[in-house]
Amino acid sequence: MAGHRGMVGSAIWRKLEAEGYTNLIGKTSSELDLRNQAAVAEFFETEKPEVVIDAAARVGGIMANSKYPYQFLMENMQIQNNLIDFSHKTDVQKFIFLGSSCIYPKHAPQPLKEEYLLTDSLEPTNEWYAIAKIAGVKACEAIRKQFGKDYVSLMPTNLYGTHDNFDLKTSHVLPAMIRKFHDAKMNDNAPACGELDETRDEPVDASSKPVELWGSGSPMREFLFVDDLADAVCFALENKLPENLYNIGTGEDLTINELAELIQRIVGHTGKIIWDTSKPDGTPRKLMDVEKLKNEGWEATTSLEEGIKKTYDWFLNNQQKFKEVKI
Repeated sequence: MAGHRGMVGSAIWRKLEAEGYTNLIGKTSSELDLRNQAAVAEFFETEKPEVVIDAAARVGGIMANSKYPYQFLMENMQIQNNLIDFSHKTDVQKFIFLGSSCIYPKHAPQPLKEEYLLTDSLEPTNEWYAIAKIAGVKACEAIRKQFGKDYVSLMPTNLYGTHDNFDLKTSHVLPAMIRKFHDAKMNDNAPACGELDETRDEPVDASSKPVELWGSGSPMREFLFVDDLADAVCFALENKLPENLYNIGTGEDLTINELAELIQRIVGHTGKIIWDTSKPDGTPRKLMDVEKLKNEGWEATTSLEEGIKKTYDWFLNNQQKFKEVKI
């Protein structure tokens, strides 16, 4: 399994272990650079995996995508091309490729159906990552069509959960909000994203500090708890799905403002939310049509509130990892 140490990969790994799978193979990036074609070729020749799950990618939010477009395009293509190609060359019959809902056009009809792929232009703020993922989807489709192998692509909606990235310079919207509301609650000097105060366990008259968030708060987004995605991957592993591309989500969305208010309540912050409308909103709405996989027998089970509570609990138990981040 590629990417087994990340938020998505670790959730899938835990799910596979819980389901009784053994002989799982995972390498860290220092042990195996998936961008290195020769190294990946040697790995496949030596290990000879029967199934490959590709959860490896360079990921990040709007800021990271905007700052590093070449890396988001090229490194993701290198990673997936090596994995897909050598899986095919070593006769791996089952390959599960994980992508993102950003592969769909910016102004596609809502909810997003699988057949909307490549029907219009992409959202500019993440098109580099999206183009790479589209190439991976089409590569798996081509192998499926030409060689009859069970290569399937799963496109999850916005993911969050335990082991998420809470670095405010590179994180996605939901963990960034958790971090900002928590820091504002705990700090009496830095309002939104300062270093946590190591001298106290509880805030001192600090929960009224304002939190500044990007955009207008009006875009609508759908969020999927990462353990639900892991369950969907296990479902795809254990079933031969009839088509090559499936959306993975809840089929429900809310505004970014509603998300902020929900996270604010769960965290316990009582200050003001300030929207910086000079920053981009991104795609106006991005809701997945999840009927195709639902008709095959799978659907998400974790509510947004339950998932955020679990994520915040994990953050609280691991926040020492995030103390050094400043913005």
